[in-house]
Amino acid sequence: MWLYVLRRIALSIAIIVIAVTLLFLMIHAVPGDPTAVLLGPRATPEMKAQIHQQMGLDKPLPVQIVTFFGGLLHGNLGYDVFSQRPVADIVFDQLPYTIELILVSIFWAVAVAVPLGCYSAMRRNSVIDQTVAVVAVATIAIPSFVTAVYALLIFSVTLGWLPAIGAGNGIWDRLSHLVLPGFALGIGWVGYISRLVRASMLEILGENHIRMARSFGISEWRIVLRYALPLAILPTVTILGVGVAWLLSGAVFAEVVFARPGIGALIVNAVNTRNYPIIMGVVLVTTFLIVIATTFSDLVNASLDPRTREKL
Repeated sequence: MWLYVLRRIALSIAIIVIAVTLLFLMIHAVPGDPTAVLLGPRATPEMKAQIHQQMGLDKPLPVQIVTFFGGLLHGNLGYDVFSQRPVADIVFDQLPYTIELILVSIFWAVAVAVPLGCYSAMRRNSVIDQTVAVVAVATIAIPSFVTAVYALLIFSVTLGWLPAIGAGNGIWDRLSHLVLPGFALGIGWVGYISRLVRASMLEILGENHIRMARSFGISEWRIVLRYALPLAILPTVTILGVGVAWLLSGAVFAEVVFARPGIGALIVNAVNTRNYPIIMGVVLVTTFLIVIATTFSDLVNASLDPRTREKL
C-alpha cells in the first residue's frame, strides 16, 4: 500500500507540472494586452513597458515559466497588478467559499443518490425504479446554470423562502445562502450517481458471494449494506474524484448567478481584465484541488479493493 501511495503522489506531482505549464501557455496565447485594460487607451508606451516589466511579460516565455515555478517553490504566486496584494492572499481569501459550496453539493447529492440507487437495484424494473430513471435522466440533461436561474426565480424571488445573493454572515446565515447554489450545483449529480450505483449494485448482487449470503438467510438490506455496497460504491468514488473538476467549473456559474464570492467569480474578473497573476494563481490552486481529489479517490479505492493497487 505504501508503494502504491508513493507512486500515486509522484504521478500527481508530474500531472501538476504538466497541467500548469500547458495552462500557462494557453493563457499567454489569449489575444489582448493586459496593459491596455489596466492603463486604458491613453497609456503611453513608457507606461506599458513599465507594467510589462512589473508583470514579467518583457521576458521570453520559457524564462517566465521557469520564474513562475521558481517562485512557486518559495510560496510566491506573484502580486495582483491592480491592488499589489500577494496573489496567494487573494486566492486563499476566496477559496473557502468555493470549497464549502462544492462540499455541500457533493454531500447532499451522495446522501440522496446512493439510497436511490440501492433501492432501484433491489426493486429492479418496478414503478419506483422506472420513475427514478426518468428523473435521473432529466436532472443530468439540465445544465447547472439553468437550474440555478430557475431556483433563484422560484425559491427566492417568487416564494421568498431563501436568500438570493451573497454568502451570508454567521453559521446559519451562511448555510441558508448555500441551499440554492448547492442545490443547483448538485442536482445533476443525484441522477448520475444514482444510475451509477444502480448499475454497479445489479452487477454485485449477481455474484456468487451474494448468493451464498442469501442461502444463509441473511436479510436483503444487510446483504446490500454489508456485502454489496462497499464494492458497488467504488466506481462512484472514482467519479467523484474526477467530478471535482466539473464541480469547479459549475461553481463559476453558481457564484456568478448568486453573486457569491469564490474563486469562480475571481477568475471571471481576472480573465476579463487580463490579470495574469490572478489567473495563474487560481489555475494552480484548482489544479491542486483536482489532483488531490483524484488522488484521494484512488487511495480510497485501493483501501477498499486491494486489486486496484496493481493497476498503477
